[in-house]
Amino acid sequence: MTELQDHRLPELIADGSITSYAETVFGHLRRADQRRWAAAYVLGLLTTPGRKSVKRLAAQLHAGPTAAQSLHQFANASPWEWDPARYELLRLAERRTRVRAWTVGVAVLPKRGNHSCGVHQRFERATGRTVNCQMGIGLFASSDTAHIPVDWRLRLPKEWDEDAELRARTRIPDTVRHCSPTEHVLHLVDSLAPHSGREPVPVVADTSHHPTSGAHLATELTARGRHSVIAVPHGLRVVPEGQRVLAPGTPDGVLTAGRLLQLLSPKGAVSAAVDFRHGAPRADRLVSALVRLPGRRGVSPGVYRVFARRRPGSPGVGRIWLTSLVNPRLHDLLPLVQAHSGTVSALADLTENYGLRDFEGRSFPGWHHHMTLASAAYAYRRLVAGDPAEQWPQRRIA
Repeated sequence: MTELQDHRLPELIADGSITSYAETVFGHLRRADQRRWAAAYVLGLLTTPGRKSVKRLAAQLHAGPTAAQSLHQFANASPWEWDPARYELLRLAERRTRVRAWTVGVAVLPKRGNHSCGVHQRFERATGRTVNCQMGIGLFASSDTAHIPVDWRLRLPKEWDEDAELRARTRIPDTVRHCSPTEHVLHLVDSLAPHSGREPVPVVADTSHHPTSGAHLATELTARGRHSVIAVPHGLRVVPEGQRVLAPGTPDGVLTAGRLLQLLSPKGAVSAAVDFRHGAPRADRLVSALVRLPGRRGVSPGVYRVFARRRPGSPGVGRIWLTSLVNPRLHDLLPLVQAHSGTVSALADLTENYGLRDFEGRSFPGWHHHMTLASAAYAYRRLVAGDPAEQWPQRRIA
């Protein structure tokens, strides 16, 4: 890897916090030149306008004629672990904000061709089009002020499990296989939980387009001792708490969540919440019910709450949420719902302004490296830039 010319990066030197930041987040990298390239890559993502190709990053940094090749090698070919950097991002978010929830975000990253790891065709409901893409599932440390990406999984299509040539070409480990989005979320939670320095916070996710995923995710998180707030389809089957179920698998006592909430008193409950997008207090009329979840082995032992906003002038309800938090007041749940909206906005910002979709390599390690670097750049801008309060270890860059 070409030696990085520090004197040719005046902005990096002028803002020593980026250097120290990279030394902390990427301090597990043993070689000083790798840590320098990590700092340069992060700086390039922060300062390069428009598309964040390695050529454009190198040009923005004025780092010499071979810098683009070196940046590409660092991201796509250099064998460094990404998990330790992600754990540092989680700890940073926990130090600098009051993390309220771990939220799940889905990044659909358009790709050309069929040779990049995990590429497949996917129908996008928002646009009504089928796109050639990679699908990343991210876990965000969400507070009232920021939503920081702290870990990622790449979803592989089933056909990639059996294509040995594709797997070898894109350097996918043998242990990485196709699994459902729910399984990815559980893997993310299981991976990060031991590295958190705070009490467990609820997991917030949107499964409203998947008939049974929400119930499965909720029960699995409950089994792990983790609360959840999950958007579910109106057709989710529930058993109102207190209703008698004659036999497992029969419809007796079973309603859809949408029908149950529609049948409840239209008066609902009134709570005040803050809309994170506009910052204006807004009164919300909510309706909720305690339920159990029917399954193949009978009704779940745990009690959950389903709740939704009641649409003004309509007998129907809006998006339905399923939560294991049955004791808090309804208005205490609304910031968790808003955390999901904040994560959607953060994903859009990452995509448009931090190069999330601009990775040009094809390998599995390269994808994870780039997602980690983009996450680090975003965390720096949201949590560190311009704030002298953070004390970084004073480590000399050799």
